[in-house]
Amino acid sequence: MSLVDYASARHRATATLKTRHWRIQPGLWLAWAVMLLALLAAFAPGLFTHYNPTQGIPGAQRLPPQAAYWLGTDQLGRDLFARIVYGASQSLAAAFAAVAMGLIGGTTLGVLAGAVGGRTENTLMRLVDVLLSIPSLLLSLSVLILLGFGTVHAALAVGIASIASFARLARGEVVRVRRSEYVEAAYGSGGSFWQVLWRHILPNSLTAVIAFAALQFGQAILALSTLSFLGYGTPPPTPEWGLLIAEGRNYLATAWWLTTFPGIVVVAIVLAANRISQQIAGGDA
Repeated sequence: MSLVDYASARHRATATLKTRHWRIQPGLWLAWAVMLLALLAAFAPGLFTHYNPTQGIPGAQRLPPQAAYWLGTDQLGRDLFARIVYGASQSLAAAFAAVAMGLIGGTTLGVLAGAVGGRTENTLMRLVDVLLSIPSLLLSLSVLILLGFGTVHAALAVGIASIASFARLARGEVVRVRRSEYVEAAYGSGGSFWQVLWRHILPNSLTAVIAFAALQFGQAILALSTLSFLGYGTPPPTPEWGLLIAEGRNYLATAWWLTTFPGIVVVAIVLAANRISQQIAGGDA
């Protein structure tokens, strides 16, 4: 192993130890438990409830939480708990797609700008600055108007709105690593641009980007719920968390559970994603 490879490997090992530093923290384990339950509900909703989320029960309209209906029923007699459970697949799948689009597109732009530099960096980062100057909700709505409404288009809109943030972070991390001594030594040892980028720059600059992706997952849940609440996301009767809150807002005085419980689920997922992102970034303190 050459000196350059040893220095790079040592740097990666140190970063890995910092980012994977686990301690017994109830909040961290609770965050992982919440996220795992949500994923399980998305992939196997039948394990949690036997009710049909789109079929109403005659005579069971707007029943409060009780033994038969744990979270009550909605205005059409549909079990709210079943709708929340089945809504996990819609909300989480759209959020994953949005984050994946932002992560891949934004990281590619950021790495290219930070590694190449010069006019390429200036051109790409000015484009990123323009995107960052537009509020994310306004940009998402603009994309939705062009593409049309629906879950897939909402995920695309949120993903496009997050590309600039990923690009800015990735570019900053690449520039920081590019100026390191072991990267300069790798170039001095005859390493090509692509070899140095693949073996030294990328492995040591993506930790913060991955942590930001976990944080952005919670933000994507919020953004998608907002779009559904406004009527631009998943169409009824398909259950989706933002749509459930929107459907229950007209019954706040008489059926508070219709908005309260879906809202609690959204908040819990967002807080769990934020806590997990702190753990990935090594911020357990």
